[in-house]
Amino acid sequence: MKAFFDERQWTHDPKHFMANGTLQPSPEQPERIARLKSGAEAAGCAFEAPVDAGLGPIAAVHSSEYLTFLQNIYTRWQRIEGAGAEVIPNIHPANRSDSYPKSAVGQAGYHQADTACPIAEHTWDAAYWSAQSAVAGADALIGGTRAAYVLSRPPGHHAFGDLAGGFCFLNNSGIAAQRLRAAGYRPAILDVDVHHGNGTQGMFYGRDDILTVSIHADPARFYPFFWGHAQERGEGAGLGANLNLPLPRGTGDDDYLETLRAAFRRISAFGCDALVVALGLDAHIDDPFKGLAITTPGFARIGAAIAEAGLPTLLVQEGGYLSDALSENLTSVLTGFKGK
Repeated sequence: MKAFFDERQWTHDPKHFMANGTLQPSPEQPERIARLKSGAEAAGCAFEAPVDAGLGPIAAVHSSEYLTFLQNIYTRWQRIEGAGAEVIPNIHPANRSDSYPKSAVGQAGYHQADTACPIAEHTWDAAYWSAQSAVAGADALIGGTRAAYVLSRPPGHHAFGDLAGGFCFLNNSGIAAQRLRAAGYRPAILDVDVHHGNGTQGMFYGRDDILTVSIHADPARFYPFFWGHAQERGEGAGLGANLNLPLPRGTGDDDYLETLRAAFRRISAFGCDALVVALGLDAHIDDPFKGLAITTPGFARIGAAIAEAGLPTLLVQEGGYLSDALSENLTSVLTGFKGK
């Protein structure tokens, strides 16, 4: 299977993560790359570096205002007397329609949803090449490849069109899906991360040409809390083009697979001819976030079920955090997919 990754994705090395009022080391460590790359290669993936497709594919789903912020905020932040080493917001607008401030502090609050997406010196470069890896994967499908894997790190599915959050800055799966749509495909984004893909949902919520489906731990008591509920179906032209399938905490393999079958019934009914899988591995029973209870063999079953749809498929890495099983889980899902 073709796979895409750029070495510059290593350079984002976040230090801070605020959870429950406590400052902790970020779970989104560069070490994830080593383990994921090892797992993909064990499944037979051969990695290529992406070509630089420029800002166009990224700007197709992210606002120019937001991209300007991401490219410049670290330099601006360093000019603030007494500022920390990373850009972390301490104030947020009550509504997204509130005024747009000129200050770096105000813009950080506007463009960063939470404290889990600190921006440091190399964050933009890493996020940019993570997105370019996703573009290269989409282009491979457009060129006739039936399946490809993208080691997108930092991940992307919590990033809205103008808002970072949850370790995410550029929405790699959304960028790839838009690239496929521009080439004439009618794609679906299937998000199997333990957390709801709120940024992806928000990005396409009013559209009827890209289907968004997310299977995740029930957000009533789990991040991202405010999005991912079953009643969220899209709006305007996009009504019915968003499907959320929240699961009780601790859901295991069999119930998950049954829910995945429901997801594919909607994908089939939407008439999709290409599939982008937002491939979170953090649904594993031993993942640090402890949301669901998928086993390593269960990931092979998930991979096989995705392959059974018979669609050109791009698997874009989302979550999956440091545990002894991380590498093996990726091997499992990719070999399960290839076995079909």
